[in-house]
Amino acid sequence: MTIRRQDEGFNAELLPVIGIIADEGAPETISLDPLRGEMRDFCRRVVVNEKFRGEAGSLLTIALADKNVKYAVIAGVGAEDKVTPEALREAAFAVTRAAASRGQRALSITMSRGGDEARSRAAAEGAVLAAYRFNKYLAADEKDKFVKPEDIVIVDGNERALAEGAIMAEAQCFARDLANEPANVITPESLAQKARELAEELGLKCDIWDEKRIADEKMGAYLAVASGSDNPPRFIHLSYEPEGAAKGHIALVGKGLTFDSGGLDIKPADFMTTMKGDKSGACAVLGAIRAAALMKLPWKVSAIVAAAENMPSGGAYRPDDILRARSGKTIEINNTDAEGRLTLADALAYASELKPDMIVDVATLTGACAVALGSTTAGLFTNNDDFGEKLLKASRASGERFWKLPMDDPNLRKQLKSPFADLVNCGARYGGAITAAMFLEAFVDKDIPWAHLDIAAADFVKKPFSYYVDGASGFGTRTLAELIREL
Repeated sequence: MTIRRQDEGFNAELLPVIGIIADEGAPETISLDPLRGEMRDFCRRVVVNEKFRGEAGSLLTIALADKNVKYAVIAGVGAEDKVTPEALREAAFAVTRAAASRGQRALSITMSRGGDEARSRAAAEGAVLAAYRFNKYLAADEKDKFVKPEDIVIVDGNERALAEGAIMAEAQCFARDLANEPANVITPESLAQKARELAEELGLKCDIWDEKRIADEKMGAYLAVASGSDNPPRFIHLSYEPEGAAKGHIALVGKGLTFDSGGLDIKPADFMTTMKGDKSGACAVLGAIRAAALMKLPWKVSAIVAAAENMPSGGAYRPDDILRARSGKTIEINNTDAEGRLTLADALAYASELKPDMIVDVATLTGACAVALGSTTAGLFTNNDDFGEKLLKASRASGERFWKLPMDDPNLRKQLKSPFADLVNCGARYGGAITAAMFLEAFVDKDIPWAHLDIAAADFVKKPFSYYVDGASGFGTRTLAELIREL
């Protein structure tokens, strides 16, 4: 797909679909500037007859009897003085999706103040996200007209911002593709191979550890989680280093459970479905480092994943086991389904040893966070309020919703105490997202600004909305990319 800029004088009628992102107003005042002559007059009559006012989220598709232009698609974004990048992202998605669903491979999109960087970036993101479907395992449907657009013109857009928006949306689609793959396709070994391929494509440094190296590196918590599966673990470290001196170093740590059965504390069947998505944190950090490299951002970025599969077997770790993590801390197991935090404990200890300027981990960690915030907002926890605010700012720009949750309750922290080890791996039911974050914090160097993003439930879409389609959402990818871009 190509996202390209054209000057305002561009003749949109050269392309089969003319998309217009319209501010709210009376039907007689809705801007139809890209249209000309009889076509414009006809569309005006339709707009008036349909009483289309350009409210946020509204969409009007008009079929045209023209030899070149097949459709005019108008998406509303609300009152001009209240238009947000998120509204533009959704409108560009709607326009592009309407074209793609009608088998049209090329379109133009016009919006007011198109040269604004934030608007251009958002429009490019929405357009690219509109082309996404994960249908590689479906038989062809002759009635399905959907095609992936090949040429999208953003009239009078900001060229650099359009390129950045396209890269960030493509990174989210990359993360979605990985997360959507089932566990019989993406194992820890094949996830490591995907990381190698990414490194080769972008010139990244790549270090992959097998189970023997993981044991030699004393990652006892991570290795225990992997012990019940016939698919061996793989520890992945990708590094992007910009040309010249880097402004700093950020480490991104992603939870990489390629499947989570719950282990010996096995999940009920309904809760095991979609557990192929328990690697979504890993997919997000791989997508983010891809975006950083393609945008040539001036920060060094490390993407770290402790990939494993949590399965029940005679070799699986058990409740009451006591594990020794890489940091030297001991952990008593009271729930084998609280496994992601064990893999992250060793990954975060490793990340801390790199002495980065900041660390962010991303994980589908707790059902408690999903209960608290729902399926369209993720939790943010941090040991540094200033760093947390930078992440929230990036999330607001990306349109991915995060909400900061507290970590200062001493009574909740007591739940992690064990009479037999330094920590237990799981607190009580209430406040479970917070105690999970507190557990992770114990493995991060206290002098390094750190944030934990709990994307449980936000990682998978069961009912499409906004610019999210069925399946993996790639949630967190663009927020991480935006954070690095803004640092």
